[in-house]
Amino acid sequence: MTEPRVVTLLASATEIVCALGYEDALVARSHECDHPPSVRRLPACTESKINTGKSSRDIDDQVKEIVEQGLSVYRVDGDLLKELRPDVIVTQTQCEVCAVSPKDLERAVRDWTHAAPRIVSLEPNALADVWTDILNVAESLGASARGERLVAEMQAGMGAIEAPAGDAEHRPSVACIEWIDPLMAAGNWMPELVGMAGGENLFGEAGRHAPWMTWESLCEADPAVIIVMPCGYGIAESRRNMPALTGRPEWSALKAVATGRVYIADGNQYFNRPGPRLVESLEILAELLHPDLFQFGHEGMGWERL
Repeated sequence: MTEPRVVTLLASATEIVCALGYEDALVARSHECDHPPSVRRLPACTESKINTGKSSRDIDDQVKEIVEQGLSVYRVDGDLLKELRPDVIVTQTQCEVCAVSPKDLERAVRDWTHAAPRIVSLEPNALADVWTDILNVAESLGASARGERLVAEMQAGMGAIEAPAGDAEHRPSVACIEWIDPLMAAGNWMPELVGMAGGENLFGEAGRHAPWMTWESLCEADPAVIIVMPCGYGIAESRRNMPALTGRPEWSALKAVATGRVYIADGNQYFNRPGPRLVESLEILAELLHPDLFQFGHEGMGWERL
């Protein structure tokens, strides 16, 4: 049986397809798909309208201006898609800032003359949705059994952390920051991961989109641990934007700052990609919240101390 020709327009979707053993079926990716590194050989069929070299505040302003105009923050190369003739295209419906939406795809493929490709739209709001998305991608590839196996392996890996973390003597309060300026807390699956890692999540609700937060609310909650994990940012980009927080006069008085428990994590590669590496994301959280119980070796790559 011939493998389907697959295009992924979301970084986590690319990781899912590869984890299922179908990397060779990929014919194109989005401009943000970079893991595993070997997928970079593939042509990118999207590009961003955002100048990502700007500050956290400037990027937020750009996104808001584009979205308020009813536009997408990405351009889709419809000509390339037509030339590649994929059988399956994987995108998402959860966030227009994260990937190409089905609406964008419809515009890109509406003039195709061959049979329309199957569009698989992922919608990972909570952890359970991630399992569903993996199973749906696997089913679209004719590999349902592989999908079930991957989900079982991920759940087992998480369970091996959740059990000992649940027996920890204390559960530190945690603020996960998904955007620096303006402040946004992590939502969706992140509150669940914090709980599984043995922490008390202070901001954001499981299954709900990341909420905006105020500096005053952060100071009032005074978390024991602060983890900065901006969506789309690696550690270096986050460090460059930290003065928006560290420059505030109240910063040094925060408990997490005074005790040296402020960490910068790679939100782009881990926490904000709802795919196979959520297991590694949980490992990172466990290392940060309970270093006496967990040492997975992610320091320096997945996270750093401020």
